[in-house]
Amino acid sequence: MENFHPKIAVVDGNTLAAIGLRQMLQSVMPSMMQVDVFGSFAELEANDPEGYVHYFVAMNLVLENRNFFLEHRRKTIVLTTSTDPNAQMRDFHSLCINQPEKQLVKSLLMLEQHAHGQGQNLPKMASGREKLLSDREIEVLSLIVQGFINKEIADRLNIGLTTVITHRKNIMEKLGVKSVSALTIYAVMNGYVDINRI
Repeated sequence: MENFHPKIAVVDGNTLAAIGLRQMLQSVMPSMMQVDVFGSFAELEANDPEGYVHYFVAMNLVLENRNFFLEHRRKTIVLTTSTDPNAQMRDFHSLCINQPEKQLVKSLLMLEQHAHGQGQNLPKMASGREKLLSDREIEVLSLIVQGFINKEIADRLNIGLTTVITHRKNIMEKLGVKSVSALTIYAVMNGYVDINRI
């Protein structure tokens, strides 16, 4: 059972939104999770729903199939379009999908850390990933995800601006990512920056 990968289901009739969320979830849990997308509750039901550790489900589908999701409330995250607590379902964890990417990533990371205690119930990251970056690159990464611009990073670390740009390029190449959101996910998941500092 060494290669066990927990499965997450995204259940939403909006295919584009569901595929986008799958991409983000796979970024949050790189190579550790299998994320399946279903366009309806019937599709989920036909594919062994008990085999999933979490369901990310559109609110209308939770309302239509309330008994099932109430039975599985600890596994269910309701996808909402509002951050207003009064517009969310009382018995469930909620994730507002109508927010800027950086905030959505932060919300996903907070859900993961709250539910899994710093990842303690998740499979371990591949051992080769632990020290991909040099100490200096980790310092630069930490400052990037905290929102500092290249000039500020150079000043804080007492290095040249071109050195910061080179580090930034090398970090993205080593990690195989192209966005600050992906860097943020990597930094938080590896403990390089506290989620409350992003």
